[in-house]
Amino acid sequence: MALTPSTMMPLGTDAPDFNLTDVITNKNRSLADVRGEEGLVVMFICAHCPYVKNIEEELGIVARHYQHLGVGFVGISSNDVENYPEDNPEGLKLQAEKHGFDFPYLYDETQEVAKAYDAACTPDFYLFDADLKCVYRGRFDESTPGNNEPVTGEDLSEAIDALIDGQPALKEQLPSIGCNIKWK
Repeated sequence: MALTPSTMMPLGTDAPDFNLTDVITNKNRSLADVRGEEGLVVMFICAHCPYVKNIEEELGIVARHYQHLGVGFVGISSNDVENYPEDNPEGLKLQAEKHGFDFPYLYDETQEVAKAYDAACTPDFYLFDADLKCVYRGRFDESTPGNNEPVTGEDLSEAIDALIDGQPALKEQLPSIGCNIKWK
């Protein structure tokens, strides 16, 4: 495991488009399909990473809360499944079922979507406004495996609350830290 921070996409960047297979429904989903009326959270996550495992219960709760407020959520896994078989579509589906992910969970087999977002780690979070411009990129909260901080989703939630309330993007945005994306 190589500890890796987010690359911190420039604020205002347009959300790159995608069309990937949802491991839960086996249907293709595009950026337009998953966006919400208020905005969209794009998350690069996977099944094997201890940093994702640390937050996955709360992640499902946060997603359900904000989806009811008009924010779309989508998980994308881009890891090399030949070397990390737990991150194959079946493993991702099991993770989603176990933790109540009710958002599309997409498999980026070619890794082109991760490259388009300049994603670096799992988990890696991006929040886009209703016009699909980046208003937040960074961490879920300050919890990491072993640091004994509670998993709250506070950083991402504050950014979403500001978006919904029509407030400017948060000034302080800290990078996510996790396992590097497993490139082919």
